[in-house]
Amino acid sequence: MKIERLFESTNLLYSELLQQCWRSAPSGHGISFVTKNIKGKTYWYIQNVIGTQKTQNYLGADSPEIRDKIVAEKRLWLDAKPETKKRQKLVAMLASGGAICVENGEARVLELMERIGVFIVGGVLVGSHAFKLYGNMLGVRWQSEAARTFDIDVANDYRLIVGVKNQVIDLKKALLQSGMGIFEIPALNRKHPSTSFSVQGRQLKVDVLTPLIGAPVENPIYLKSLKTYATPIRFLDYLLEDVQSAVVIAKSGILVNIPTPARYALHKLVINQRRPAAMQTKARKDVLQAEQILTILLEERPGDILLALEATASQPKMFQKQLRQGINKLTNNNNKKTLMEMLSDNAK
Repeated sequence: MKIERLFESTNLLYSELLQQCWRSAPSGHGISFVTKNIKGKTYWYIQNVIGTQKTQNYLGADSPEIRDKIVAEKRLWLDAKPETKKRQKLVAMLASGGAICVENGEARVLELMERIGVFIVGGVLVGSHAFKLYGNMLGVRWQSEAARTFDIDVANDYRLIVGVKNQVIDLKKALLQSGMGIFEIPALNRKHPSTSFSVQGRQLKVDVLTPLIGAPVENPIYLKSLKTYATPIRFLDYLLEDVQSAVVIAKSGILVNIPTPARYALHKLVINQRRPAAMQTKARKDVLQAEQILTILLEERPGDILLALEATASQPKMFQKQLRQGINKLTNNNNKKTLMEMLSDNAK
């Protein structure tokens, strides 16, 4: 399998942007504060714009405290401008250097998710959007078929998939301690006790998932950390146990969490075995994504795979069985043989 490498200069720029994004630089892009007069009283709202969609979330009745918070928030935006410009230049240089970027609509939603603290409380970007980010992280360009996030399968749509552990976290406190300001209310449309958020005017949807532990359940699970519902998914805990920071090449750089590449690849091989017959297009993409990541890791970072294989010992026997079956689906016989040997050594 031919792997196209990014320039070494591009890899260095990525590392620099990642380091800069670890420091908070809040942006007021698409965000404003508006008032409404209701029965002679003034109330403040925070207004957000994504594409053609405008949403408003209630902040509180007019008071010196509310006005002080708004002034402080705008000061954060102003103070961050020099840092933001530096990051924007790095993003432009990375795009010119062949790094994988995301389109504006996806970037805006990810930017807002970062801003409202989804990743601060442990949210992890999974699915094909995470796969894109591994290319920049590992310094390669993927084969286009493996990186596509829109399939003929209508159920796939454009999906930003976020996995979150079901844990109690004070989101407001986490945001205040992060220095990111007062914006703490999710600005995406919510549908009933749904596990998805959608953006009007765009084929874009955010699906929220959480690990399924124990007996199967049919209903969504409420996440206190984000005040929303999530679809429980078997074996998702394997992905969420070991994550790392990555930067999305868009805007001024967007800091997100993604699973470690080795766990993502092995998990894809397991998921491949769990796909129903009607989803074979996605099953083939599972294997293609896993194979490309594993090819790089076996060549450059085999220890990452060893650690990911060791972690499978805590998973049910069904996970380990389906992992073996998934490895057998790999087209590269050398990769297949090496992984089976690693798996056997790990079982001893």
